[in-house]
Amino acid sequence: MTPEHLNWDHDQDPDMIPLDAGGHPSRQSESGDHITASMGHVDVAELSTSSRTLWGDAWYRLRRNKLALVALVWIIFMILLAVTADLWVPQTLGDPIVLPQDTAAAKLLPPSADHPFGTDKLGREIISRIIYGARVSLSVGVLAVSISLVIGLVFGGLAAYYGGLWDTLIMRTADVFFAFPYVLFAITLIAVLGPSYRNVFIAIGILGWPSIARVFRSSILSVKENEYVDAARAVGASDLRIMFRHILPNSIAPIVVYTTMSIGSAILSEAALSFLGMGVQPPTPSWGGMLSDARAFLFSAPHMMLFPGIAILTTVLAFVLMGDGLRDALDVKMKD
Repeated sequence: MTPEHLNWDHDQDPDMIPLDAGGHPSRQSESGDHITASMGHVDVAELSTSSRTLWGDAWYRLRRNKLALVALVWIIFMILLAVTADLWVPQTLGDPIVLPQDTAAAKLLPPSADHPFGTDKLGREIISRIIYGARVSLSVGVLAVSISLVIGLVFGGLAAYYGGLWDTLIMRTADVFFAFPYVLFAITLIAVLGPSYRNVFIAIGILGWPSIARVFRSSILSVKENEYVDAARAVGASDLRIMFRHILPNSIAPIVVYTTMSIGSAILSEAALSFLGMGVQPPTPSWGGMLSDARAFLFSAPHMMLFPGIAILTTVLAFVLMGDGLRDALDVKMKD
């Protein structure tokens, strides 16, 4: 619409000028429609999209990813099962460790209404052991990745920010860790430390830092030469302040994605170590240990293998899908 079609009244009282939803003065056309003087009509959806923050925009995109939402629901469900297990599992489903009074009659029972997942070779309820095994697997995954995250962020940050000798020394050390097969290296560490629940997440955590250090180093290298970092140096900000106030917040998105996927990898590693007898020791329930016990009953009692295997598959897949969804959600190049 051209200016000739607008009814501009320059002598109009400013207090009487109508305002639009954004508080801008509007004018009335010949047809009686109010038109914003500055920008005209603005799409509300476009305005709300442009006003979102990085994390708000990421949550908006994540909600549109159905697989990621299903994975998130499954992860929350498993966490709730693990946290609340003591409140209801022994009373309703059976104790996962204590043997039943009539052990012979309770051995290797198939799934039924009374025994939803069946019983194992000692007559214990498999569903109870899977729920308590979730507590072991999730805690090992979170604790192991936390150890890797702390070590990897420190070493990756030093290598990327200072470069030179620091970069060479840390990255060559990481290459030494990468040179050894992961499971073999983990077995060696546990053989030295001793097989136990604590030593499993320590070993997995120590072996996982090189990958996080490399990801964090690459992320820092892409942002440390930006203008806002140079401006912080120019005003005399310390290296620690620059790292935590300016570089870390703008480099953390890839770490969030990789950490989520690493939890699934740590759960799988714990199951593999327990399957080999080097992880969590009996009678503590462990998904990998349950699979190991099921080897001798693969054909006579396949339910002993089926349900722990499904638990491992779905939980690890959920963390992988969640990490994949976070990667897409945090990618600023993605379009709505």
